[in-house]
Amino acid sequence: MERRGRLSVAAVAPGTGAAAVRGGGLFVTASTVKVDLVAALLLRRGGGPDELTPGERELAELAIVRSDNAAASELYLAVGGGDGLDAAYRDLGLVETTAGRNGYWGLTTTSAADRVRLLRHVFADGTALPGRSWLAGLMRGVVPEQVWGVSAAGATALKNGWLPRSATGRWVIDSFGARADGTLLAVLSDGWSERAEGVAAVESAARWAVTALHGGRAAASG
Repeated sequence: MERRGRLSVAAVAPGTGAAAVRGGGLFVTASTVKVDLVAALLLRRGGGPDELTPGERELAELAIVRSDNAAASELYLAVGGGDGLDAAYRDLGLVETTAGRNGYWGLTTTSAADRVRLLRHVFADGTALPGRSWLAGLMRGVVPEQVWGVSAAGATALKNGWLPRSATGRWVIDSFGARADGTLLAVLSDGWSERAEGVAAVESAARWAVTALHGGRAAASG
């Protein structure tokens, strides 16, 4: 059967470092980059949410919890645009992520491995990201209609992205987040003719990754 979309998944189990990986390459972040924007703002201000203005905290909440695009655009400017976001990526060790330019934050490119690296900064102990527990809390509070994707594999904190590309007429569908047991997982995909088709594929990949990890079959395949 003809492949209808392109997909990459990466997941890491807590403590053991066991990983499940399938596919590879770079993908557009779509709205998953809103987590990056809030992380970059926290780094730029050098502290947790108390170091942000009330307006900045509201923008962060709107961007993560409701996936508000206008809020994300303001955060993009607040962190210094593409150059500022790339500086945050260097600080965070995201070696496969490049910020979108000229206000197109949703066209930031990344890999599934880098999405997991970002999740480590938010959810793993001993990381240097200020305000990480606050950011994690925002990801746990996503509005119900946006809880899909990695939630199908048990993620309780997440951020999703969905974007119809005008150049191709096809959908980008991304999802990443953390389970209560500490498992971190990310699924990136594109090339779907319909949004629902991409969501179903992303959820299937997320379930595969968790089964591979916790079923004793941590594996990698192309």
